[in-house]
Amino acid sequence: MDQKMKILLVEDDHNLSAVLQDYLELLSYHVTLAADGEQGLEFFKTQQFDLCILDVMLPRKDGFTLAAEIRIINSQSPIIFLTALGQSENRINGFKAGCDDYIIKPFSSEELALRIEAILKRCMNQTMRPRSDFFDLGEIRFDAGNMVLLTKDKEQKLTPKENALLRLLCMNKNNLLSRDQALIEIWGATDYFYGRSMDVFITRLRKYLKHEPNVNIQNVHGSGFKLEVKNQ
Repeated sequence: MDQKMKILLVEDDHNLSAVLQDYLELLSYHVTLAADGEQGLEFFKTQQFDLCILDVMLPRKDGFTLAAEIRIINSQSPIIFLTALGQSENRINGFKAGCDDYIIKPFSSEELALRIEAILKRCMNQTMRPRSDFFDLGEIRFDAGNMVLLTKDKEQKLTPKENALLRLLCMNKNNLLSRDQALIEIWGATDYFYGRSMDVFITRLRKYLKHEPNVNIQNVHGSGFKLEVKNQ
């Protein structure tokens, strides 16, 4: 890497955080450590980070709450949760909180490194899209290059996942987009929990588009989704 990517690591296990910091810095990342959720939020407010790695069970402010507050400050910052909580509802809550990935402890450092690399690569590819990457959805203009939905009186910023998913739907407008295609292109795998995460993002996109009567994201049972745009 020509310039070190900056990672915020919020983990209250000092032994684990020290090991992860050493390992990630060997991979040429710059790592800032925070020992609790409040300190993590303060660091995020005052510094620029390319990715956040958050433990879920943190003192002073849990990881889900911290992620939600990070999303208010910067809706586009990638987030990975680290947790010993493996139950499906906890993983789903993590994706609902806006994370890009969710890793169960114990995990291998190599697995974490590969997931970080994959997320940063997808985000980089997204930001390198041409700024003229526009789609008209009824009265809404989708500026995929800047990750924003534009109406006459409102601007809705999108997260990288929301942006990538809506762009893929637009590229297949009025045609079926299969679940597997979307999962592979955006999440890089067809894991069950990524599928549940995608459903959360589809729900968010429907909410953003609900005031446009000529636009609808239809579920095609057992197959995928179809972005229906009338009169275009």
